[in-house]
Amino acid sequence: MALGFVVLLTVLVVCTGLVGTGTLCLDRTSLRRTAAELDDRLLEIAPYLGVAALFFLAKRATHGLSLRISKQLDWDLTAAIYAIEGEFVAVLQDVVPQAVTLEFFSAMYMFGFPFLLVTAPILYFMLPNQRHLKELLVAYVFNYVIGSLCYTLFVVYGPRNHLSSVSGLMYSFYPQTQDLTAAVSANTNVFPSLHTSLAVVVMLLAWRSREEYPRWFPIASFVTACVVFSTMYLGIHWLIDVIAGILLAVGSVFAAERIVGRAEGGADPTPTIDEATDGIASESDD
Repeated sequence: MALGFVVLLTVLVVCTGLVGTGTLCLDRTSLRRTAAELDDRLLEIAPYLGVAALFFLAKRATHGLSLRISKQLDWDLTAAIYAIEGEFVAVLQDVVPQAVTLEFFSAMYMFGFPFLLVTAPILYFMLPNQRHLKELLVAYVFNYVIGSLCYTLFVVYGPRNHLSSVSGLMYSFYPQTQDLTAAVSANTNVFPSLHTSLAVVVMLLAWRSREEYPRWFPIASFVTACVVFSTMYLGIHWLIDVIAGILLAVGSVFAAERIVGRAEGGADPTPTIDEATDGIASESDD
């Protein structure tokens, strides 16, 4: 019952966020054009959707095998990660007032993350050019391929499972959410942080599509920043997991650009990932 309630609540919150974002970013012309071109757009992105769907199904089917291989290898990096960064997460929890922020960051972790994953492809499907959507789907697959490989090879327990000084804040405050996270992941699936990498992928693509959707980039950036911070604040991921996730995001978007560019056989008029990251840095300097 707890799992069903959390799933239903997640769907409702994500749908509400999607409708709100669509109201801000889309107009009636986009909706009418999408409806008129629906069959052609679906046919165009079908190969990318097919590859992504096949991989995700294969990932779910081999989840148990991956855990068994991981336990057999027993390459535990938890102590090595702790030796490098120490009590960073514990200090973070001490510094940030829980009474004010716990509910907010718990909501961002549970609802903000799926909101980003669902909203981005729907917005890009509404564009006449499906280039952004194709790159997004390829980047998603890259993240899960590399993430699944790392989760199979390495055993890493998060700060809440390794340090007595770190509290699993969200699971203590909302114990029912643990049913959902346990259903889709194992407590050793920590390095790299896929919450971080996938959220940053969405933010980078939002930067690239800022001319088409000027309001989407600030929304995606805010939610991404909150999701990334929440992974550490809630004691789920180490700082090193987050850094690895950011690097994975940049690398996967870079690879997606090249793969889709070659598949399309033409130059991409939108900024590259190098230009995107340089542009974000330049704006932050201003």
